Amino acid sequence: MTFNRILVATLLGMALVTGAPHVNAAGQPQTATDTQQSLVTATGTVFDSFGDPLIGATVREKGNPSNACATDLDGNYTFKVRPGAELEISFVGCETAVLKAGEGVETTLKEDSHVLDDVVVVGFGTQKKVNLTGAVGVATAKDIAARPVKNATEALQGLIPGLQLTRNAGDVETNMSINIRGVGTIGEGSSGEPLVLIDGMEGDINTVNPQDIETISVLKDAASSSIYGSRAAFGVIMITTKKGSEGKVVVNYSNSFRWASPIGMPSSMNSYDFAVYYNEAAANANWGVQFDDATLKNMIEFQENGGSNMGGLPTNGEVWGKPAGDPFTRAYANTDWYSELYRDNAFSQEHNASISGGNGNVNYFASIGYLDYNGMLRHGHDGQKRYNAAGKFSAKLASWVTFNYSARFVRTDLDRPSRFDNGLYDKIGRQTWPNLPVYDENGYYFNSNADTPAMSLALGGVRTVQRDQLYQQAGVVIEPIKNWVTHVEFNYSTDNSERRSTFLPYYNHKVDGSVDDTQGDSRLEQSLAKNNYMNWNIYTDYSWTMKENHNFKVMLGFQSEEMRQTKFNATGYGLQDEDLPELDLITGLRGNGSEQQPSVGGQRNQWSIMGFFGRVNYDYKGRYLVEGNLRYDGSSRFRSGRRWTWAPSFSLGWNIAQEEFWRDFTPYCNLLKLRASYGSLANQNTNVWYPTYRTMSIGQANGNWLINGKRPATT
Repeated sequence: MTFNRILVATLLGMALVTGAPHVNAAGQPQTATDTQQSLVTATGTVFDSFGDPLIGATVREKGNPSNACATDLDGNYTFKVRPGAELEISFVGCETAVLKAGEGVETTLKEDSHVLDDVVVVGFGTQKKVNLTGAVGVATAKDIAARPVKNATEALQGLIPGLQLTRNAGDVETNMSINIRGVGTIGEGSSGEPLVLIDGMEGDINTVNPQDIETISVLKDAASSSIYGSRAAFGVIMITTKKGSEGKVVVNYSNSFRWASPIGMPSSMNSYDFAVYYNEAAANANWGVQFDDATLKNMIEFQENGGSNMGGLPTNGEVWGKPAGDPFTRAYANTDWYSELYRDNAFSQEHNASISGGNGNVNYFASIGYLDYNGMLRHGHDGQKRYNAAGKFSAKLASWVTFNYSARFVRTDLDRPSRFDNGLYDKIGRQTWPNLPVYDENGYYFNSNADTPAMSLALGGVRTVQRDQLYQQAGVVIEPIKNWVTHVEFNYSTDNSERRSTFLPYYNHKVDGSVDDTQGDSRLEQSLAKNNYMNWNIYTDYSWTMKENHNFKVMLGFQSEEMRQTKFNATGYGLQDEDLPELDLITGLRGNGSEQQPSVGGQRNQWSIMGFFGRVNYDYKGRYLVEGNLRYDGSSRFRSGRRWTWAPSFSLGWNIAQEEFWRDFTPYCNLLKLRASYGSLANQNTNVWYPTYRTMSIGQANGNWLINGKRPATT
């Protein structure tokens, strides 16, 4: 059917070309001379908004895009068009003009406000992109939307120069680390990661639904980030989420189905080659022969018979791996452990839906999202499920007062084997020799004396984490007189998480299928954590222009933050039912029958910070740019005598493309700016709660301090 349609279209096209000739007004066939005589000459001059001739502007006949020309050095154009034709005149950075063709027509192109007035979110406000003097990188919703990634961090990879994202592990729980312009840690517990603000409130970038993001600004240098003081020693990432706008109700739905595969996966030697190489190395080290001739012969025969990851174990008729030596040097299976432990591919899916609208006085936006992301483990399961819900509401209470409220809820469920930790990668390289099987000849998992990982991943227990994060923001924007705007914002968030890990014993089986050992311990580790964060932002700014060319903007503000954390943990031994891991259902016995009392622990931590800040901006015709920032911070992490510090910064910019002498180069480069900046910031970001205070460890695992003659029952 497709072929027939193409054939018909081709025949119709031929008929149009070879059909009856066009005729002129006299009814005679129209010749090339007649066609040329029917055209008219269009001439004119194109100017920019400064009244200067515009060189290289494109002048095109509307409806006939192939008929076009460019303005010369004096901004003039001349070319033939059809009588009564309209012209489209365009130039980079200007709005396209449409006018009727004529002779000597003068046209002035207006600056495109969407290009020249493009604004960038900066600390406590926005600025025109062309007027920035600090180092700021920007990514938009268009840049992010098409990327099939599980979180916003991965969506940023490769988008913004100077933003470095690295992954240190491949499990689903570990997120990418972020740094701006290189690692620069300072002091104990300092991560060197930037401050992340979501709609002006500190938050976790990995919990933001990428489909809800409108723009991302990255403040890279001290000049642009000093407005946040000691919280921004390593830069700032500012995320602005989508909001409702005036117009019809808009409903969006999107989904993504993904298959991930490991890349750069190594492969194991076959067992015979491995054994030969190992014997040579052992001989050079005077260790003697490790794999005897009988074992080497078994390896060859096993591989010739198609053996792979099951069997290949010597036995004394009762226990696998016996009688002579350990299974490392007597087993003769042929296992590629890398492909054995990791899947060839893993399926994941994501669904997002949103609705937005408004009437000018009331605007709204709401979205929901679901992510089901699976890891690559073949034995045991690792995965992540994320549920997102967000809403934004804006109401104009008066012509000069606007109320804003937004809420965002994120639930993340993680699961993985309890034995899946950083030690797994050591085990793959050191303890998973290719001659060791995954299963014995009866199909039960087999574990060597040194704990090969397949059995421990599959049978050693499960670790689950559920995390609920709720962010709420309320604020008013007051503009009593034009260009004087005051913001009052209150932000509050809770972050609750529960971690539950079961550690189960796992055993080899005997030749008859019975369990080889039953003395292993089972235990439950459970912890709860709650973070409460509260933040006030109050700032006001005023902008004005003097003598049409001198533009000023002044801002003053106050910010306070407080974080309170509560933690609880407990460990109990002897699970009565592996499917019901609860502290109420433990026996308090180890696998050998000895008693083991549960252990408990708990703690509370807090920090707070307060800051006063200000900023001054000046520009002359958008050519010469000056910005100064100053912040005065006080942090509870430091003792009273050294608690307060200043964070000043200063930056200059020269927009060369706005100079008169650059007009001739504008068609080739319409934005060229030189910048210079200086800034100084303190640092209070650390995972150590009280870095400048002396602390005393009193727990059983940390010391032997007694309180009222008794040792505390903490771990």
